[in-house]
Amino acid sequence: MLALRPLLRTCWGRRAGSPGTVVRPGAAGAGPGPRGAMSLYRTEARGPPRSPGFRLFFKNEAGHYISPFHDIPLKVDSIENLFNMVVEIPRWTNAKMEIATEEPLNPIKPDIKDGKLRYVANIFPHKGYIWNYGALPQTWEDPRRKDKSTDCCGDDDPIDVCEIGSKVLSRGEVIRVKILGVLALIDQGETDWKLIAISVNDPEASKFHDIEDVKKYKPGYLEATLNWFRLYKVPDGKPENQFAFNGEFKSKAFALEVIKSTHECWKALLMKKCDGGAINCTNVQVCDSPFHCTQEEARSLVESVSSSPNEESNEEEQVWHFLGK
Repeated sequence: MLALRPLLRTCWGRRAGSPGTVVRPGAAGAGPGPRGAMSLYRTEARGPPRSPGFRLFFKNEAGHYISPFHDIPLKVDSIENLFNMVVEIPRWTNAKMEIATEEPLNPIKPDIKDGKLRYVANIFPHKGYIWNYGALPQTWEDPRRKDKSTDCCGDDDPIDVCEIGSKVLSRGEVIRVKILGVLALIDQGETDWKLIAISVNDPEASKFHDIEDVKKYKPGYLEATLNWFRLYKVPDGKPENQFAFNGEFKSKAFALEVIKSTHECWKALLMKKCDGGAINCTNVQVCDSPFHCTQEEARSLVESVSSSPNEESNEEEQVWHFLGK
């Protein structure tokens, strides 16, 4: 596979107290190799937890607000299969959370329907999400561009990731992952890619290089993943989901090409070379983008977000669903 082309010109902040030193994720001084990823970013919560107004904003290591969608680099240095992943939903939890693609600076927010928080159902034998679930930054599945391999357009979101490591991660963590393969979910006629990945800091990460290693070292996990995505909407009265390639998990090489394509779509989006619809492209670090804003403007955007401390919330109802065939 051809390497991903360099990112758009990026304005990286300077480390406080070190004039003239430009600090970039993965660069010398930015953290000890792969383990330095999370130290580069932190989060700030606004609004009551478990309420429609809850928002989780992101900051870089200098303490400046950034967009997890647009400002966190997709790649870690020039290593072919090392990517940043933004964790939206920890394993075994039920609350549906997502990067707010239509809001300034794209905080993580609850998924809402009819004014109520949404929770994924517990379908026996699973509890909530069966992986740490999130997205790759600086990717976008263009809803106006038909994918050649699925013959369907994209779902208008960053590309999704299922992290299969042994740890339960935290919402808002930014981790470094290697890609193992991909599943093509077809959701209401749209392509919704699901990458399979593992954190490079997982104790068993060195065993995993491609999708066949998941079958070898975590037997049954891919079958459970396929079944989970097939059935998770059924308790809400919706039909089973469908898949391209008859539900076959494609290889790492295939997945890397999908990532490359979605990254190119994101670059066109940020440079206003395509119709982004309602997507909010406000960013702090992509200097060439017409949507670039200053750190002061970003701070003002965050400070303008308010929600009542007494805002009504709805707790999830913990029930099991047994779906026999």
